Amino acid sequence: MMSMQMSEADSVVKVAEWQQTYYASDSGIQSGATTVRDDESSTEHSGCKNYTGGASTAAPEPGASVTGGETAAGGRDSPTDLDAQYSLTRAQRVRAAMFPETLVEGEAAMPVQSDPAQQSNVQRLAEPSHLLKNAIVHLINYQDDAELATRAVPELTKLLADDDPVVVNKAAMIVNQLTRKEASRRVLVQSSALVSAIVRAMTAAVDMETARCTASVLHSLSHQKEGLLAIFKCGGIPALVRMLSSPVESVLFYAITTLHNLLLHQEGAKMAVRLADGLQRMVPLLKKSNPKFLAITTDCLQLLSYANQESKLIILANGGPDGLVFIMRNYNYEKLLWTTSRVLKVLSVCPSNKPAIVEAGGMQALGQHLTGSSQRLIQNCLWTLRNLSDAATKQEGLDGLLQILVTQLGSDDVNMLTCATGILSNLTCNNSRNKTLVTQFGGVEALIHAVLRAGGKEDVAEPAVCALRHLTSRHQDAELAQNAVRLHYGIPAIVKLLSQPHYWPVVKATVGLIRNLALCPTNQAPLREAGAIPQLVNLLLKAHQDTQRHGSSSQQTYQDGVRMEEIVEGCTGALHILARDPINRGEIASMQTIPLFVQLLYSYVENVKRVSAGVLCELALDKQSAELIDAEGASAPLMELLHSNNEGIATYAAAVLFRISEDKSSDYRKRVSVELTHSLFKHDPAAWEMAHTAVPLEPTYLADELDAAYPPYGYTDLPLDTLPLDPDYHESYMSEMPYDPRQAYPEPL
Repeated sequence: MMSMQMSEADSVVKVAEWQQTYYASDSGIQSGATTVRDDESSTEHSGCKNYTGGASTAAPEPGASVTGGETAAGGRDSPTDLDAQYSLTRAQRVRAAMFPETLVEGEAAMPVQSDPAQQSNVQRLAEPSHLLKNAIVHLINYQDDAELATRAVPELTKLLADDDPVVVNKAAMIVNQLTRKEASRRVLVQSSALVSAIVRAMTAAVDMETARCTASVLHSLSHQKEGLLAIFKCGGIPALVRMLSSPVESVLFYAITTLHNLLLHQEGAKMAVRLADGLQRMVPLLKKSNPKFLAITTDCLQLLSYANQESKLIILANGGPDGLVFIMRNYNYEKLLWTTSRVLKVLSVCPSNKPAIVEAGGMQALGQHLTGSSQRLIQNCLWTLRNLSDAATKQEGLDGLLQILVTQLGSDDVNMLTCATGILSNLTCNNSRNKTLVTQFGGVEALIHAVLRAGGKEDVAEPAVCALRHLTSRHQDAELAQNAVRLHYGIPAIVKLLSQPHYWPVVKATVGLIRNLALCPTNQAPLREAGAIPQLVNLLLKAHQDTQRHGSSSQQTYQDGVRMEEIVEGCTGALHILARDPINRGEIASMQTIPLFVQLLYSYVENVKRVSAGVLCELALDKQSAELIDAEGASAPLMELLHSNNEGIATYAAAVLFRISEDKSSDYRKRVSVELTHSLFKHDPAAWEMAHTAVPLEPTYLADELDAAYPPYGYTDLPLDTLPLDPDYHESYMSEMPYDPRQAYPEPL
C-alpha cells in the first residue's frame, strides 16, 4: 500500500512538471506525438512506463533551462543552447522553418538535417508556404496599386492638361511611375482620356524631360494589347512619328520601340505610320550608331515596305539603299545584320531599288556574310543576292563572291543550292571575265554535282544548267569548260534532263547547253552515245506540233512560261551543231527530219529560219541528203531567203542552194548563179567566187549565239536569260526586340 501511494504521488509530481514545462506552448497532442518510450526505466511486467519528449535520446541535465523557444546566451555548441533547441516542440520547429519572421529576435531554429547539403522534410515543406505567402503579399500590393491608380487617374488627366509646363511635367512623372507596375498600368490603359492627355502633352512638350516621361509612358503601355489600341485610337502614331526628330536619344528609343510594337501587333498601324510620313523620318535614322536602335529601325522599315511599292520608292528617295549597304558593310551585330538583310531582300524585288543597291556596293557587302555562323543571315543574303544578280552582270570586284558561291554549291541545303546556282547563272550571263573565273574556281564540276544532287528539283536544275550553258561558250576558257563537262561525267546526266516528264524551262536550258557542248568535236560522240539526237528530234516534233495548232505569231504557245517556238529554235540549233559530225549527220537524216527542216524555212520566226537553213546546210554535205532536200521543194523558200536582211539566213540559204545544184544541169546552175549574184552578192560580186571555194563551211563561219539568245520567262523588262525575280519572300515577323531604353537611360524612381 505504501508503494502504491508513493507511485501515485510521483505521478502527480510528474504531471505538474509536464504542465509547467510544455503546456504553456502546446496542447499536449503535438508534444505527445514526439514522446519516446524509455525502455530502460521499465520492465516487461511493471505497470509503469516512462516517456520523455524531444528529438534526441539525450536527457536534459538537472537544473538546465528547458523553457520552450528560449535560447541561452552561450555558444552554439553549449549544453544550454542544445537543451533549449531540443526542448522545442515539432510545431515550434515547423513554425520556425516556414515562418521565420515570427521568431523572437535572437531566437533561431536548430537545423535538424544530418547532412547540411540535403534538405530536411520540414525545409522541403517550407518552400511552397513561402511561395504562397509571397503570392498573397503580391495580391495585396496589386490591389493597392490598382486602387491608387483608379483614384489618381481623374486628377492626373486634369493636371496633364494644365497650362503650367511645370505642373504637366510633374504629372507626367507620376504617370510614368505608375506605369512601372502592372496593376496601375492596366488601370491607366482603360482611360482613353488619360492616354489622350499623354499624347497631347508629348506633342506640346516644351522641355525634354516632359517629352521623355510621356514617351516612356506610351512605351510602357505598348506592351499590352489594350495599350496599343488606346495609343492608336488616341492619335498616338503621328505624335510618335514627330518624336523621331527629337535630339534626345532616350526619346528616340521610346518612340521607335513603341512604333515597332504598333507595327507588329496593331491592325492599321502601318498605314497610319505611312500617312504620318514615318518612312521619311525613319530612313535618316540609319545614320545613328547604336546597333540595337538600328535593328529596331530597320525592322520597322521592313514591316512598312513589305508588299508596298510606294514605301519602297520612298525609302529609295531618302537614300535608304546607301544606308542599308553601309550597315551591312560596317557592323557585326547579328540581329542588326539580319533585320537589314530582310529590308534589302524586300527592296531587291523593286526594279528601281535594285540598281541603286548594286551601285552602292550591295553585292560585295552581302557577300561578306556568306561565310558566317548565322544561318538565317546567310539565307537572307543569298536570296537578296539572287534577286540583285541580274542587275549586277557588269559589276566589277565580285571575284571573292564568285569563289564563295562555287564553294556553296557543295551544300546539301536546297535553298542554298537554289540561290547559289541562280546567282552564278546571272553573274556569268554575257560576262566573259566572270565565266573565266568560275571555270578556274572549279565551277563546272561543282555545277555538275549540283545537277546530280538536284534530281527532280527544277529550282536547282534550271539555274545550274543555265550557268553551265554560259560557261561553255564565248570566253577564253570555254573549250576547257566544254571538256570539263565530259571529263566529270556530266553528259549522260545532262541528256537525261530531256526525258519526260518535261519541265520546259529546264529543257530549254539543257538544249542550249547541248548545243554548246557539241561545239567541241570531242563531245560529239559522247553526246550521240548518250542518246541526245533522238531526244532532240522528239522534242522538236512535239514543240512543232504545238506551234502548228496556233499557226500565227499572235497566238504563241506557252508551257511553263516557255514559248514552244523557243524549243523549236533550240532543238534545231543543237542538231545543226551536232550535224557537223558525219556519223551524227547520218543519224539525223535517217530519222526523217529533212521534211520538217524544209517546212521550218516558212516559219514566221526569223531565228527558226536561220537554224533550219543552217542544219540543212550541214545535211546537204551528203549527196543523198542533198537530193532529199531538193525533192522536198526546198529551192523555192531558199530562193526567197536569199533576199533576207539577216546575213546569216541569206548565207546559209546560198550554201544549201549551191550544194543541191551541183548535180543539176548547167542551165539550172546558171539560173541559181544569176539569182545569187543579183541578190546576195549584188554589192560584192567577188563573194560568189568565195562561196564556191568555201564548201564545206568552216565551223566558225557564224558567230556563236549570245548567252541570252532566248528571252526570259515572261519578264520582258529584265536582261535576257535571267532568272525570274523572287517574289516578296514572307517570313514570320521577328519577335519583339528584347531591348528596353530604360537600360540605357535609367529614370529616377
